[in-house]
Amino acid sequence: MAHVERFDHIGITVADLEAATAFFVGLGLEVEGTGSVEGEFVETVCGIPGAQCEIVMLRPPDGGSRLELSSFVTPDHVPGSPTAMANELGLRNVSFEVGDLDAALEAVAADGFGLVAGIGEYENSVRMAYVRGPEGIIVSLFEQLG
Repeated sequence: MAHVERFDHIGITVADLEAATAFFVGLGLEVEGTGSVEGEFVETVCGIPGAQCEIVMLRPPDGGSRLELSSFVTPDHVPGSPTAMANELGLRNVSFEVGDLDAALEAVAADGFGLVAGIGEYENSVRMAYVRGPEGIIVSLFEQLG
C-alpha cells in the first residue's frame, strides 16, 4: 500500500530569513504565507524544547510543490557547512526549471551569488548549473532545450 499521496514541500532552515526569501523570490517563487510557530506542537515534532521559529512558505508560479524557509528564534541555530559539496551526505540541492538559464544566472550573479562550477549540457536536452545561494544552499537551475 502506498502511503504518500503527494509531494508537499522541502524545508530549509536558514539564519537570515529575509535574505533567503529575497533570493528565492528573485528566482520567481511567490510568497504563499508567513508565520511563527512555537509551543508544544513544534517542540514535539522537532524534538527541541523551547523551539520558536519564523516560517516563509514559497510556491512556484505553476503551483507545484513548495519551499519552506524557516529560521529559529529560539534556540540559536546551529551552523551547517556553507561550503558543502554535492557528494556530502544530506540534502544538497533544490532544483528549479527556468525558461532562460543564462538570464537566471545573470540575475543571481547580480545579487552576488555565483556558480559552484560550470554550466553543463546533457545530450542536447538540458542545460544545468549549480548556484551557491544564501547560506551555502546549492540551487540547481536547469533549462530544457528544444
